[in-house]
Amino acid sequence: MLNYIYRLVSCAETMINHKMGKKTISLSIFSLLILFLPLEHLTVVEAQETPIPVKIGVVVDMDIYVGEMGINCISMALSDFYASHDYYKTRLVLHTRDSDRDVVAAAAAALDLIKNVEVQAIIGPLSSAQANFMINLGEKSQVPIITFSATSPSLASIRSPYFIRAALDDSSQVGSIAAIIRAFGWREVVPIYVDNEFGEGIIPFLTDALEKVNARVPYRSVVPPLATDDQIVAELYKLMTMQTRVFVVHMLTHLGARLFAKAEKLGMMSGDYAWIITDGMTYELDSIELSVMNSMTGVIGVQPFIPKTEEFDNFKTRYRKKIQRNDLNMFGLWAYDSAISLALAVEKAQVGVNSTFLKTNISRNSTDLETFGISSTGKELIQALSNTSFRGISGDFKLVDGQLQSPPYEIVNMVGPGARVVGYWTKENGIVRDLNFTNANTSNYSTSKSNIGSIIWPGDKTSPPKGWVVPTNGKILKIGVPVKDGFSEFVHVTWNPNNIPEAGGYCIDVFDTVMEALPYGVPYEYVPFATSDHKTAGSYNELAYQVYLGNFDAAVGDVTIVANRSQYVDFTLPYTESGVSMVVPIKDDKSKNAWAFLKPLTWQLWLTSFCSFVFVGFLIWVLEHRINEDFRGPFWHQVGMVFWFGFSTMVFAHKERVISNLSRFVLIIWFLVVLILTQSYTASLTSMLTVQQLQPTVTDVTELIKNNEYIGYQMGSFVFGLLKNMKFDETRLLAFNSTEELDELFSKGSRNGGIAAAFDEIPYMKLFLAKYCSKYTMVGPTYKTDGFGFVFPIGSPLVPDVSRGILNVTESKKMIDIEKKWFGDRTKCPDSSTLFSSNSIGLESFWGLFLIVGIAAASALIIYAIKFLRENWHVVDRSGHELTIWTKMNDLLQRFKNRDLSSHTFKNMENRDRESVCGGDCMKRAAESSNEHDFQFSPSTFSVASPFTNGPPSPDFSSPDARNVDFEAIQQEIELVNPNQNEHLPSTC
Repeated sequence: MLNYIYRLVSCAETMINHKMGKKTISLSIFSLLILFLPLEHLTVVEAQETPIPVKIGVVVDMDIYVGEMGINCISMALSDFYASHDYYKTRLVLHTRDSDRDVVAAAAAALDLIKNVEVQAIIGPLSSAQANFMINLGEKSQVPIITFSATSPSLASIRSPYFIRAALDDSSQVGSIAAIIRAFGWREVVPIYVDNEFGEGIIPFLTDALEKVNARVPYRSVVPPLATDDQIVAELYKLMTMQTRVFVVHMLTHLGARLFAKAEKLGMMSGDYAWIITDGMTYELDSIELSVMNSMTGVIGVQPFIPKTEEFDNFKTRYRKKIQRNDLNMFGLWAYDSAISLALAVEKAQVGVNSTFLKTNISRNSTDLETFGISSTGKELIQALSNTSFRGISGDFKLVDGQLQSPPYEIVNMVGPGARVVGYWTKENGIVRDLNFTNANTSNYSTSKSNIGSIIWPGDKTSPPKGWVVPTNGKILKIGVPVKDGFSEFVHVTWNPNNIPEAGGYCIDVFDTVMEALPYGVPYEYVPFATSDHKTAGSYNELAYQVYLGNFDAAVGDVTIVANRSQYVDFTLPYTESGVSMVVPIKDDKSKNAWAFLKPLTWQLWLTSFCSFVFVGFLIWVLEHRINEDFRGPFWHQVGMVFWFGFSTMVFAHKERVISNLSRFVLIIWFLVVLILTQSYTASLTSMLTVQQLQPTVTDVTELIKNNEYIGYQMGSFVFGLLKNMKFDETRLLAFNSTEELDELFSKGSRNGGIAAAFDEIPYMKLFLAKYCSKYTMVGPTYKTDGFGFVFPIGSPLVPDVSRGILNVTESKKMIDIEKKWFGDRTKCPDSSTLFSSNSIGLESFWGLFLIVGIAAASALIIYAIKFLRENWHVVDRSGHELTIWTKMNDLLQRFKNRDLSSHTFKNMENRDRESVCGGDCMKRAAESSNEHDFQFSPSTFSVASPFTNGPPSPDFSSPDARNVDFEAIQQEIELVNPNQNEHLPSTC
């Protein structure tokens, strides 16, 4: 009955809560209940409605404003919560203890609360250092420890299930700091942090985040928690002597404010510096004095994003009215939400009057730390806390692994007495101009500074600082320069009468030009890498190692970028051509090769051309044989004609006419091919005969190894190791120091103490060929290297700037002027690589033309065959027992051998022959005979044989049986016996 009434009251209160005052409705309902319930029932209800007190401990530093603000916010949170949840059966009762900024005092306070007061949970402490021991006490007693301000990431390593961090881990902000560093291209960052648990906890996470954006930490500035002004100034002076000008400050507000005040007095708040503060200071900007805030102009800070809700604005207003202060920050909001979450969890876990501390077995010799018991409701309470989530005034309150879920971060800029938001950072999107939660997971991660609003930098500058400068201690960079005897055009060192070294050469001029192009000045001096007697002090590997050891700040010279050196030093981008090549002498053998005329064409093209000439000659003979007297005659005469006509087309020297249109069609296309082929051959042969004198003596490296030739390399160069890896005999490798010495070794030859070839980097070889281009040439494959580069220590901030300067110089006219100054005009000597191309023309260049000729020839041959078979189809179509396929083919072949008397060429010839044999009288008699008689053959006068034939006498037709002879058949058989017998026989005779 009583439970029912209680639920009825609660339900009614909830339903009408939005329209009428809560207290008024509650009182009205209770008045009605009083009227209808008996007095004894009313007494029981009143007893049942009494809230159950739950003891909660609070351990904070009460003499600092964060502790005072935390207690005020917790009190206001419980007051607000139970005003709207007055039907809850439980009420949190606070027992406050002062930790007095001391680790031992905090532990003693926690021990007292657990042992003597028997609290069910503890809110606090403020600092990470105090939290360590308290977390262990809470785990042993199963009392949850809830902190709203201990943010050190190291606390998570304790892994206690009874530790709840209702605040953000300091490591959650390193991503936003690294994104800012990446956005402005800073390569080095110096963290300045307090020397305690709070300061040290973030450093490993910050270092890892910076490494991911290619930024390094060259130095860590550690400030004691109780540092004096002199100690702070001394540390700042140390920072001023270094190159890095980007600082990340991670310390509490009271110490950070003193640091910035001293930095302004030392001139470190100028345009050369970039300052970033973590959320530990950004939270508490409102508590910093106005004079210090003015000195922090241009500082960038990060802090969690707080949604601007009506509840937040209402609480902020009430806090200012109640406390009469304007120092509410993120820690106060987290304290407020911590109290709310604990009140919800206590109610959910049913922590009530039956909650007790179970005493453990304690011996007489037990210490005071072992005499407290174990909370009977600790497990239920910590489980309820872990599962609690709600919308707090600081944002969404949700615990993940005992820690508050990380929200987006604001990027703020200190301007005057306050700060303004210039951008945001989220884990999913990176740096963004505005927050858009609906698209938070759809875009790519960005670190573009275009997403950050305009920033006022220290010194009221609008452009970001470059992040480093030349140290204020006036240190001049020591630039190591190699000392060498030869190839002085690249680098050389001389000493004046006062024994002061002076460096010069191509590499020195390039470095000077690049350093002048930098947007800032860098003082430096050249220091020779030499002994006291001005001799070289070692190889280029040793010079690079001196930079690694710190004896030189950089090295400038013809130092090649190779892998083994890059393990110790950093190189800039190369400023010369890359690669190692071979140089050999050239020979003049123009008149020593009797078969040079064969070289313009490959043997495949020679063979194809020969077959094509023969084929075209044969095809023309086939097309012209029956109609052209020039292609007739004895067998060997016709064979010779095939070869003669085919090859005479090469020089267009043939005298034979062609009559067939098919022949003319084929020859038109063939003449085009012959013209192109002959002209190409002539041009190639001419080129060969003129360039032949520049042919290299050796073109294959394996030939040098096989013949065990002597090879040259530059003294001290890495090329020596390269040659050894190529399997050259170390005893056959000779060193040279200059171009003159190299020429001398070549002049001696490999058999007389000289060399047959030399290997070196392309810049050296081009310099050598510029002097001796008529005697030597560069051949063979190019072995990959990265060219010359300037040497700096690993991680030097100069490397990217100098590399960009190299790009600007090499793409400008300045580089051409420097090359002309030291190497002269290289255009006077042609590039030998253009003189040796493939010396023979291959079939692949002409197969298209041969294909066209083949198609045209095949078409002409097919057309001619079809026409011939069509004219002689009666031969193919004849039937008879004795007519086999072979007989028909033989008959067709015989007919092919005969003249085509129907051709216009033979008709014209027949008319001319008739006039020459009979003359005018013959024609006259023939006409008269045709008038007088019916032109009958007389047996006494007709004879087939004539003076124009070589055949046998004609048969006698005087007998009667002979009058019925088939003259057409006789004529065909006569033609088969002697095809030439009627060649000049006039038709009328």
